[in-house]
Amino acid sequence: MQAIVVEGTGADSTLRLATVPMPRPAPGELLVRVHATALNRADLLQRAGRYPPPPGASPLLGLEVSGEIVDAADDVAGWRPGSRVCALLPGGGYAQYVAVPAPLALALPPELGFEEAAAIPEAFLTAFQALHLLARVQPGEQVLIHAGASGVGTAALQLVRLHGAHAHATASASKHDALHTLGAETTIDYRAEDFAARLLEVTDGHGADVVLDFIGAGYAEAHVRCLALDGRWVVLATMGGGTVEQFDLRGLFARRGTLFTSTLRSRSLAYKAHLTARFRAEAWPHFAKGTLRPVIDTVFGWEEAEQAHQRMKDRQNVGKIVLRVE
Repeated sequence: MQAIVVEGTGADSTLRLATVPMPRPAPGELLVRVHATALNRADLLQRAGRYPPPPGASPLLGLEVSGEIVDAADDVAGWRPGSRVCALLPGGGYAQYVAVPAPLALALPPELGFEEAAAIPEAFLTAFQALHLLARVQPGEQVLIHAGASGVGTAALQLVRLHGAHAHATASASKHDALHTLGAETTIDYRAEDFAARLLEVTDGHGADVVLDFIGAGYAEAHVRCLALDGRWVVLATMGGGTVEQFDLRGLFARRGTLFTSTLRSRSLAYKAHLTARFRAEAWPHFAKGTLRPVIDTVFGWEEAEQAHQRMKDRQNVGKIVLRVE
């Protein structure tokens, strides 16, 4: 089969189509013919040699796909060839075929096309995990979402609105209108504004009950400053650095704050199956209703993978960048 492979390392790496071995479904797995996959910042990190796949995972890029089932292991029941699905992966999505653990597959409703469906698994499951499994957001709470125009950010905005909580998002000013349409009550230009001060202002001094943080060290002091009493601060990435030079834990104590850190790719299959099952029950029906939707920035043919990666590197996207697999 054909797949996109990485040649070289770091800044000198390139992407190209190559012939690679066809995967076979192991016990408990489905074989899916891939119609589309979507980009994640983890793809850029893996390509740069900074985020290796977990043990046993495909070395190919790609953490989510949509497509059609073509085969299944003998011990898998409930699925048939031709069924349209999307799924979360630990790797291997930039290919014509991929093996998918059956518990991670989501059956597509007729309302969703393949390109839309490919933009759902990683973004929405990451946001759902952070908001519901970790922070346990409650109706009426105030939620601060950084990188609001990212795939996870656009998913989180919709999930917060769906749950009856209040969403406030940071993003560059040119992206604010798009975020308001997704449910952001407040948009903050992180380049020009003190987001902590602005959040305290719009919440009448209450602050954030939940913070979704992709920045890390660079925002640590500000998060303690704007965290509400009993607030939950969830760190999902460290795009602004991982080392805090000075951090006074007493500020976090004063707010009885809870700090969570989490990744999804390296989680066990059992954990991902539990997460997917909850998402299937609580959120998945809303895609057919239209109350949740994937936000797609651009669709590229997979021969244009370099351009797609560059768009993500330049932070030009609002929502997901999708690759159509020919």
